[in-house]
Amino acid sequence: MINKAILKKIFASNKLEINAINIIKRNIHFDDKVNYVLVGLRRVGKSYLLFQRIKELQEQGIGWDEMLYLNFEDERLSGFDAMDFDLLIETHIEMYGKRPILFLDEIQNVENWHKFARRMADSKYTIYITGSNAKMLSSEVMTTLGGRFIERDVYPFTFEEYLIAKNVDFSETAIWATQTKAEIIRNFNNYITYGGLPETIYQPSTRDYLNSVYQKIYLGDIIARNSVANSNGIRLMLRKMAESVMQPVSFNRITQILSSVGGKVSLATIIKYVEYAIDACLILKVKNISGHLSEKETNCKYYFADNGILNLFLIDGISLLLENIVAMSLIKKYGNSDNVFFYNDNKNEVDFYVPEQTLAIQVSCVMQNDDTFIRETKALTNLPKVLECSRRLVITLDDEYEITDQVGKIEVLPCWKWLLEI
Repeated sequence: MINKAILKKIFASNKLEINAINIIKRNIHFDDKVNYVLVGLRRVGKSYLLFQRIKELQEQGIGWDEMLYLNFEDERLSGFDAMDFDLLIETHIEMYGKRPILFLDEIQNVENWHKFARRMADSKYTIYITGSNAKMLSSEVMTTLGGRFIERDVYPFTFEEYLIAKNVDFSETAIWATQTKAEIIRNFNNYITYGGLPETIYQPSTRDYLNSVYQKIYLGDIIARNSVANSNGIRLMLRKMAESVMQPVSFNRITQILSSVGGKVSLATIIKYVEYAIDACLILKVKNISGHLSEKETNCKYYFADNGILNLFLIDGISLLLENIVAMSLIKKYGNSDNVFFYNDNKNEVDFYVPEQTLAIQVSCVMQNDDTFIRETKALTNLPKVLECSRRLVITLDDEYEITDQVGKIEVLPCWKWLLEI
């Protein structure tokens, strides 16, 4: 049973632990007196963003007497339910005599949490909330919150954040100097292979750590949370989606593949399985900007939120990893997958198009092969006939030069350099 004595002990220990943490500051800004909900994949760093914000407020002169942090995955809070929320406020005010800014971590573990959040917002409390499951931000929940919160998607480290965490110099001088440039590229190779989950930087066995994170997402956020009986079906689906990262995949195609290898599965079931994986923030979809309405929703490209998790499914998948890192970098930069598209009219295919920037991107590991050169540049030459293109790029592993066609300039850039540019 939750009581004030337990809460006081948790408040005290949380204060000591957070004060002792060394934060790698991420490039995410919070406005004062605004309520936020942070959503993202497990272990993506949502809790550390709360810690970052707490330390920012401390720098502004706000002390622990005006802040309350609680993680609802703390085993000491076992049995906590919505009726206990008021006890948090009572306990803090009893200790300090002030109403706190609320930092509520992994709050989706408490049923009906959104009712408390709305009531506190209505009472002019400032609240920061995190959750591992995008389902907590379904239209029903957001309607309940009534526009009182700003949703903020949290993703793995950008390459720039990764280099900062590794204490690698990526200044303009470093990019040109031979030794420091080689160090940047070495770290890029690790980044594209093992992804940007913050804790991978400190793990002695990165693959084992990534596998443990994936198992928690797969078993906890997908199988257990949605009461899925056919766990093997979802496992096979995710493997096939990983192997198909570069290609549009329809629900019908996934249904056919799974029915041929794992027993008959219905189309409706596959649609639910894909939704579960998206709700768990494991995959994100990118739509065809040239497709009809129904095709945009049913024949998408699917990318994994983290390269390290994607790589668990692959044997020799550098092309898939390269396109996945470009996709996720664009989504991080330009908001979400509704702002990033691909183009395919059955004659020309361009890997990515960002309407906001009128930016077109092809992804190709190398451009030295004549057939590859023609295929990638032909589509970029034809695209301006149907869509505005102020910039056209080919992202590669190592190549860097420019191409001139009848439309203008096509830039060929190595991925590591482009990642530091965006």
